[in-house]
Amino acid sequence: MNETLWQPDKRQIRNSQMFRFMEAVNREFNLSLDSYEDLYAWSVEHLQDFWNFYLRYSQIILHSPPDQILSSTNMPGAQWFTGATLNFAENLLSGPRNKTAVISKVEGQPLTNLTYGDLSDQVVNCALSLRQAGVKCGDRVAGYLPNIPETLIAMLATAALGAVWSSCSPDFGSQGVIDRFGQIRPKVLFATDGYLYNGKPIGRLEVLKTLLKEIPVLEHLVVIPFLNPNIDPSLLSIPRACEWGDFLETGGESSFQFVPVDFNHPLFVMYSSGTTGLPKSIVHGTGGTLLQHHKEHALHTDIGPEDVVFYFTTCGWMMWNWLVSVLAQGSTIVLYEGSPAYPSLQALWKFIDEAGITVFGTSAKFLSINEKQAFIPEKVANLQTLRTILSTGSPLSEQSYYWVYQNVKSDVHLASICGGTDIISCFFLGNPMLPVRAGEIQCRGLGMDVVALDQDHLPGFNQKGELACRQPAPSMPVAFWNDPGNLNYRNAYFSQVRGVWLHGDFIEINNDGGIVVFGRSDATLNPGGVRIGTAEIYRVVEHLDGVLDSIAIGFEEENDVQIFLFVVLDKGEVLSKSFKDKIRQALRREASPRHVPHKIFAVHDVPRTLNGKKVELGLRDLFRGRHPENLASLENPQCLAEYEELITLGIIANKETG
Repeated sequence: MNETLWQPDKRQIRNSQMFRFMEAVNREFNLSLDSYEDLYAWSVEHLQDFWNFYLRYSQIILHSPPDQILSSTNMPGAQWFTGATLNFAENLLSGPRNKTAVISKVEGQPLTNLTYGDLSDQVVNCALSLRQAGVKCGDRVAGYLPNIPETLIAMLATAALGAVWSSCSPDFGSQGVIDRFGQIRPKVLFATDGYLYNGKPIGRLEVLKTLLKEIPVLEHLVVIPFLNPNIDPSLLSIPRACEWGDFLETGGESSFQFVPVDFNHPLFVMYSSGTTGLPKSIVHGTGGTLLQHHKEHALHTDIGPEDVVFYFTTCGWMMWNWLVSVLAQGSTIVLYEGSPAYPSLQALWKFIDEAGITVFGTSAKFLSINEKQAFIPEKVANLQTLRTILSTGSPLSEQSYYWVYQNVKSDVHLASICGGTDIISCFFLGNPMLPVRAGEIQCRGLGMDVVALDQDHLPGFNQKGELACRQPAPSMPVAFWNDPGNLNYRNAYFSQVRGVWLHGDFIEINNDGGIVVFGRSDATLNPGGVRIGTAEIYRVVEHLDGVLDSIAIGFEEENDVQIFLFVVLDKGEVLSKSFKDKIRQALRREASPRHVPHKIFAVHDVPRTLNGKKVELGLRDLFRGRHPENLASLENPQCLAEYEELITLGIIANKETG
C-alpha cells in the first residue's frame, strides 16, 4: 500500500456530503452501510435504486417525472429516466439572485463578477435573441470562444431553448473548426476577434471569414469584441455577421420560459481528439450530464454553496463543461482566460488568493512543470482558502503527490480524477471520506461499475487491465452525430467485449479500491509479452533532472516490441551516452528491465493534442508509414517534421541500440 499523505479526521468525514448521503441511503432503504466501500458496492449492485434515489436527493428541477428508471441494461441503447423532462440552464441559474455566480479573469487584467441575477438576466436576453434569429429546440449553436463570461451566457441561452451547444477554443485553426462544426451544421456561431496567450494578442478575423465561407449553413455569426472594442468593418459588412451588443438588442423584452426537454435530449456535442480521420462527434444528453456532474461535484468533491471553484481549461475541453455545471450547487465558479504561467508560474497560485478559490483544478502537466522548476507556491501565496486540488488530463505521478504536500499545502485534499470526453465526466474521483495515498486515485465513482479486465476479459484486483464499465451510466453518450444504427458508437467502445464499455485506459484497482492509471491501453507496450503502460515510463523519466518531457512508442521488430523513447531535454543538456545510461538505469531500478527503452532520441518537442495529451498512437502511425490525417487536432503539428527526419535519415530503422 502506498504512503498515506492526507487523512480526513472524523469531524471532516461526518460533515461531508458523501457521509450525509450514505446516512440518507441507510434511512431510505433500511440499510446499515458504514463505509464508502459499502456505499459503492450498493450503488453498483442496486444501480437503478441508486440513480433514482440520487435524482430525488439532488433536488434537480424536473418539469415532469420519469415513467421508468432504465429502459434496459443493454449497451449501447440503454436510456435513463424516459418520460422525465427538465431544462439544463434553469437548473444552473437557480442560485440566489444577489449571490456571486461567476468570477472571471483574463491574464493581466482585473477580476470581473456576475451575480446569479446578472447572469440569469443576460442569459434570458441572449436566449430571446437566439429565438428571434430562428433557433429552435434541437438546433445547433456553436462557440469559437475563449473562456469568458459571454461564452457561458451563450451556452446557457442555447440550453434554455433546448438547442444543442458545441464549442472549440480559439487556438483551433480553421480546418480544426471546420472538421468539427462542419459535421453538426450549426445555425449560429458565436466567436471573438481573437484571444490572448502569454501576453500576446492573436487575431482570428481571417479564420472567421474562412468559416463563413466553408460552413455555408451558418445563418448568423455573432462576434464578441475581445482584442479590440471595434470589430473590423470588413467582417461586419458580411450579411451574416453582427456584433454581440447589436445581436442582444434584437431579442426585445418579451416573456421567456425555459424549454423543458426529454432527459436524454441532446445538450452538448463534444469531439474526440484522434489524429486520424474526422473527430468523432459525441452527443451528450441533458439529464445524464447534469445528474452525473451533480453527483461528482456534491458527493465526490464536497462542493457546496460556499465554495469558489476553479478549473484551468479552455472551451474545447470537457473540463469546461464540467466546471460550469458547478453552478447547479449554488456555488461560485471562476473562469480564467490566458496562459497558466503568464507572466510567471506565480500567476495561478496568487490567483487563488485573489479570487478566494476553495477548489483549484489543474492538469498533471502543470503540477509537473512546477515540480521540475523547483517552484514553491506556499512561498508566494497565502492559500488560506484552498481546501481541495483537482488534477486530470494525464496520470498524476507519485512524485507530484509528494510535491503538492511538501510545497503547496500540507492539509489540502489532493484528488486526481479520471474519465474523459467520451462520458463528459469521471470513472475515478476523489472522496472526502477517504485518505489520499501517493500515486493513487482515491475511488471509483458511485454508480460506475468499473473493473480492470485481464487479457482473458476477466475482472480482478491488484492486476493491470483494461478499464471496463459493465453497466450503463447516465452520462454515456446518447449517440454519435450522424451515426445510423450506432455503428461507430458500438465500434468505439463495445467491439472487443459485447455489452461492456472498454474505455481504452490501462489501470489497476487495488484491494482498498485505490486506482493507478498507466495510460492509454491502445498505446500499451508489450516487450516480451509483458504489458506496460507508457505512463509508467513517463513517471520515472520525467522526474530525472534535465528531462522536461518525453514520449514513448512500441516498435515491432524481430517478433517482439521494442520501446523507442524520445526525450525533450533542459537547455544546455546533451543526450550523451552517460545521460542515456542514467535514463536506462533509473527505469531498470524504479520500474523493471522491461521498461528500459531499446533506443533513446533527443527531440525539441512532444506532439500533443489541443487538450495537452501526448499523441502516442499518431506518432506510432507515423513510423508505420501513415501520416496523421487530422493535424488540426494537434497543438504543435510542426514538431512532427523532426520525427519524420529521423525516419528519412534511416535512424529509426537502424538495428543498433541508440
